[in-house]
Amino acid sequence: MKIKEVKARIMLDSRKEKTIEVSVNNCKTSAPAGKSTGKYENPSYNSRIETDFLFINDLKLDIEIKKFEDLSKVEEKVNEKIGANTLFALEASILKALAKEKKVELWQLLNSKASKFPRILSNTIGGGAHSSGIKSDFQEFLIVCDKNPEEGKEQNLKSYYEAAEILDNLGKKRGKNDENAWQTSLSNEQTLEVMKDVRENIFDETVVHMDIGLDVAASQFCKNEKYHYLHDKKTLSRQEQIDYVAELANKFNLAYMEDPLDEEDFEGFAELRKKTKCMIVGDDLTVTNLERLEKAVRMKAINGMIIKPNQTGSLIEVKKVIDLCKKNNIFTIMSHRSGETLDSTISDLAFAWGCDFIKTPVMGKERVVKVDRLVEIEKSLR
Repeated sequence: MKIKEVKARIMLDSRKEKTIEVSVNNCKTSAPAGKSTGKYENPSYNSRIETDFLFINDLKLDIEIKKFEDLSKVEEKVNEKIGANTLFALEASILKALAKEKKVELWQLLNSKASKFPRILSNTIGGGAHSSGIKSDFQEFLIVCDKNPEEGKEQNLKSYYEAAEILDNLGKKRGKNDENAWQTSLSNEQTLEVMKDVRENIFDETVVHMDIGLDVAASQFCKNEKYHYLHDKKTLSRQEQIDYVAELANKFNLAYMEDPLDEEDFEGFAELRKKTKCMIVGDDLTVTNLERLEKAVRMKAINGMIIKPNQTGSLIEVKKVIDLCKKNNIFTIMSHRSGETLDSTISDLAFAWGCDFIKTPVMGKERVVKVDRLVEIEKSLR
């Protein structure tokens, strides 16, 4: 395939903030943006979005693209001249254009034998950086159902509305946050009690088991190796934080815990893994970065990893990260960002590359489009 035309435009994401869309041969991809970001993520843009916008609109790519690996030619051409958001949107659009020319779906271009669907990990109640006002310190209280996309969507929606009913009855629901999760003024542990009730009520109603997960996003409230809980008005040492989140994981039978400690603390993650059977997941710790994943593997710090393509930009690196995770029995979680668009590229990537989970709420059009894309793929394979 010859790249005939490359264009960019600046658009608004779900938070009404600027993001970039790139079009290659009329195939488009828009990049999301994170609000709770790890300091080791690659910069979203080369100084600012307008710089990348001008660069892409002047870009001439006289390159023949025949397969996924040919993206390396693109990366050589644009190396360090654009940020991660723009590189992701550019590479995804190139792959979409190649898939269109070959008359296949994007996932088929990447892996025609794909058959494993990711489980939907859905943010149900939110706090932290994604919420406002009086809120829990933890960023996300999650539900995951062990079902394929269509059934998983339905079950996660039931959990979402069950949580709303419980919060209403407590007089503690305050609308929705950045990610369409319910906001509440309840403490961390009170919110976990609500999630526990959701799990039990859904099981009683449908005989479907739901797992509870937690995104602590601990770097957001860690300073000088102290964890400052604003809601609960307490400060924990590093060791106290390790013991506290381990206690929560065991008390509430959590299946999933993301960023329970500061993004520098590989040793703490490794210690925590020994204290609980809960999956310990790196996001700010690992930022879809191969070198940081290699360190996490050496130190046995995690057994789950968030995959956010726009943290690194390079889809070649994203694939390497996923492959290394699989080699080391680390669960992979393809994830949306808090500032989202109607683009569903990550759904094709998650299915093609056999990710174990996809993290996206089941409410809000920019989130639901990811789930609906997986449902579409599921129906096409029946």
